[in-house]
Amino acid sequence: MIDRFIKFVFFGNIFVGILAIALSLETAVQLAIPFNNTAYYLLLFFATMAYYTYAYINVTVSSRHNNPRTQWYQQNIRFAKGNLGFSILISLLLALGLIWQNIQSLSSLHWIYWLILIIVLVAIILYYGLLPRSFMALNIRNSGLLKAFIIGFVWACCVNLFPIIMLKIQHPLNSVDPFLVLWLFVKTFMFCTVNAIMFDIKDYAEDANKQLKTFVVRFGLRNTIFQLLIPLLSVGVLSMVIFGYYRHFSFIPLVINIFPFALSLVVAYSMHKRHRILYYLIVIDGLLLVKAICGIFAMQFV
Repeated sequence: MIDRFIKFVFFGNIFVGILAIALSLETAVQLAIPFNNTAYYLLLFFATMAYYTYAYINVTVSSRHNNPRTQWYQQNIRFAKGNLGFSILISLLLALGLIWQNIQSLSSLHWIYWLILIIVLVAIILYYGLLPRSFMALNIRNSGLLKAFIIGFVWACCVNLFPIIMLKIQHPLNSVDPFLVLWLFVKTFMFCTVNAIMFDIKDYAEDANKQLKTFVVRFGLRNTIFQLLIPLLSVGVLSMVIFGYYRHFSFIPLVINIFPFALSLVVAYSMHKRHRILYYLIVIDGLLLVKAICGIFAMQFV
């Protein structure tokens, strides 16, 4: 029973929707800005869940395929399709409701915010190659070297920039220091990119068979850790230090904010041994929850 519930939460992408909300709340707390309304967070939850569910909805399990996550979708295909349809429907209703409530503010939104929204939307579409092949055949999900950075970029935009844009729509006079936003964005971008690369470590054998040249396939596990993960995490830590200095963080909140980066290194080293897929989903995705909790908790000492 417990095992079925865990698979439902993690394979069904419930947890990833919770992560999107948690990281958005961290943004509000760290930037000392108001929280968004409930409808926005519900939209973020259901849209994230739908986005990740789509990846597995049409995957066919063959006798040679031993991926437990793919098998779970095959065994629960009716639920998965229903969940996807329901999530898309709720997302559309919430989005239309927010647009209707803020139609006047949307018309006066600064062009830079529209540009951010368009760039992220294009990245989301290209990730799955949703455009007609006659127009553009690019599928970033099958591009080993770009994939992790696009995932990190989209996550950072959705949890760091989108909450601010929504506040700008609802409260036009609300102002945020762009310097703080920049460094918070870099911190999240680096952290989520590292998180995505660690998932590529999980899929090393499968990606190698598909000749998908991810970082770990091309450079090997040790080189990926020392030449990629550590430098990326270092950039994230540096951005956190600069952010903390600008916000006048004392030693304790700075250490609390840096803790998830150090924990990511520990988890990266644990990738030397193969684990069950739920380990990766719980532990690697769990790092994002740890980051959000630490980011919120640290501000209690500021």
